[in-house]
Amino acid sequence: CCAAMASACSVGAKEDSVSVSSGTGNPPSSFTEETQGYDVEFDPPLESKYECPICLMALREAVQTPCGHRFCKGCIVKSIRDAGHKCPVDNEILLENQLFPDNFAKREILSLTVKCPNKGCCMKMELRHLEDHQSHCDFSTVECPQCQGAFQKNHLKEHMTQECPRRQVCCPNCATSMAYEDKELHDQTCPLANVFCEYCNTMLIRQQMPNHYDNDCPTAPVPCFYSAFGCPEKMQRNELARHMQEFTQVHMRMMAQSFQNISVTATNPVPFINGLPFEPALFSHVSHAPYNCNPEVENFKETIQQLEGRLVRQDHQIRELIAKMETQNVHMAELKRTIRNLEGKITEMEAQQCNGIYIWKIENFSGLQKAQKEERPVVMHSPGFYTGKPGYKLCLRLHIQLPNAQRCANFISLFVHTMQGEYDSHLPWPFQGTIRLSILDQSEGPERQNHEEVMEAKPELLAFQRPTIHRNPKGFGYVTFMHLQNLEQRTFVKDDTLLVRCEVLTRLDLNSLRREGFQARSTDGAA
Repeated sequence: CCAAMASACSVGAKEDSVSVSSGTGNPPSSFTEETQGYDVEFDPPLESKYECPICLMALREAVQTPCGHRFCKGCIVKSIRDAGHKCPVDNEILLENQLFPDNFAKREILSLTVKCPNKGCCMKMELRHLEDHQSHCDFSTVECPQCQGAFQKNHLKEHMTQECPRRQVCCPNCATSMAYEDKELHDQTCPLANVFCEYCNTMLIRQQMPNHYDNDCPTAPVPCFYSAFGCPEKMQRNELARHMQEFTQVHMRMMAQSFQNISVTATNPVPFINGLPFEPALFSHVSHAPYNCNPEVENFKETIQQLEGRLVRQDHQIRELIAKMETQNVHMAELKRTIRNLEGKITEMEAQQCNGIYIWKIENFSGLQKAQKEERPVVMHSPGFYTGKPGYKLCLRLHIQLPNAQRCANFISLFVHTMQGEYDSHLPWPFQGTIRLSILDQSEGPERQNHEEVMEAKPELLAFQRPTIHRNPKGFGYVTFMHLQNLEQRTFVKDDTLLVRCEVLTRLDLNSLRREGFQARSTDGAA
């Protein structure tokens, strides 16, 4: 009887639910009933009284039964529909319409502190604010719209621009846009990509390569023009003319043999070919009246005459091309000399704009340090620069001492050399003045501390005499200018680049240096 009543009540409740849903026009809210408890980490841990006996998680939409037990609404509704109308804890009869919301437990649970479930996030908040936090959390997992992979929100932008295999890139040759993972395949077929000829190593764009192979490449393998008559030779295109010249008689005999073979099969064979060597003028002795030549024989005669004329024309063309090539080689050599002279003039003009202040940019400094650790000599000279216009031409020499050097191991040595300049004949010699050498601190802040030394020129030394060769072999400076370990104390090396500054004041400008209060340190002498 009880079972029948429970079944009838259940059917009535379902009919009421259906009628309410159809009356309002809204679909049944089954998705809330299927939702389990809150699967999050509580801090402090969750008390057992707020734990659903079915899903063993924190109560979500807590409801209470007449028998006093609490369940998630979705869990208990599913249990009643699947396992029957009974309480899962004490098996008391339980109908869906007997469940009532436990708002007190709901408020208590939503007020508990939980940890953000996203990996890497250390935020804590009340459970009621968790959903809003997750919608803004930088550590939440989102889907990449390009590759549909899952990534943390704070890494998504970097992934989409630098790592995503489906990010859009542009071909630098044809400007076609494509996914990054397709670029390698595109590069192998791009018609405007630069490729090298496999025979002559000439660089062309890919769409020009077939025509280059067929017509222009000097080292591409080509068959002999007489391959149709049996010549088996293959050679580079630039050797074809010599082959044609050296084997002219052989080619003529091949053609004669082919002509003879066709004549034998003709109705009226030509007997004068048998046993005779072929000559270009041979056909002029043929009497056409007594013979009715096969059309194929006539075709071969015409082919021979055409090839002879072609050989003559090609020989003339080859001679003309050789003459043009020699002329172009002369022009090319002149152009190269002109370019070198212009580059030298530009370098000289740039050096004259320094006005005594020159900054030497030494790149790949880590490579120089590696060579020094491997006990390989590291010596570098800077480009030349002028102290003014007119002025003296100088250059710097940097030497990283080896680890086993006596008294100067692992030091950076810095020297100044005089060079032959445009104004040497108008300047007083020996050079006299003050030189300030600096390794620049490349820190971003205002408190930069450059490593500087100031030295006075010593006219009696050879290093300051007028140079008689391109660069004076004698330099003047510091063997122990700066220890390599000191480079790590400040930002002396940035982006693998060391900056060395040289400021030169000639004798006329010495008073300005003294007013600045610099005192010159005694140098290690000439080197």
